[in-house]
Amino acid sequence: MKAVESDEDLMLNYCAGNARAFETLYTRHKGALYRYLLRRCGQAAVAEELYQEVWMKLIRARQRYTVRAKFTTYLYQLAHNLCIDYYRRQAVTFVNNQHGGIIIDEIEDVQSQQPDKQLEVQQQKNELMQLIAALPHEQREVFLLREEAGLSLEEIADVTGVNPETAKSRLRYAVNKLRAGMKGP
Repeated sequence: MKAVESDEDLMLNYCAGNARAFETLYTRHKGALYRYLLRRCGQAAVAEELYQEVWMKLIRARQRYTVRAKFTTYLYQLAHNLCIDYYRRQAVTFVNNQHGGIIIDEIEDVQSQQPDKQLEVQQQKNELMQLIAALPHEQREVFLLREEAGLSLEEIADVTGVNPETAKSRLRYAVNKLRAGMKGP
């Protein structure tokens, strides 16, 4: 059985000229990265533009790449910085996203349920998405980096430029607000 190459090894192989290594990295991370960007900005066209820009930036920076942290930390740091740059250029604030399909897509397979159960699950998904969109920006970002990208608190701290305790605190506040919101008034 062939061992799965780490993201870091794949990136180093890509830096050495192995295009297949890049294809593997792209395939592994494309979905979560796009969902992160979409939930971050709330606009599919902007998310697509930023998504393409992240990968192009990665391609252009390959000759300077060195392993200093996990590849996912590096990738999401690029995405985080591009989001900030985009909004600075546009001089707009982050937009709340009212749609999407984060981890709640994993709640249940709605297609296999009775119609009344399907409706209930869909309402729960919508409610959760609205609660996520209503989180303060810093809390929403930490939550999405954890849930969409699967980053550790230390990696989230690196990506967002805060200390791990701040990242942990933001995540705790986000989860508590989401739990409270899902319980209802």
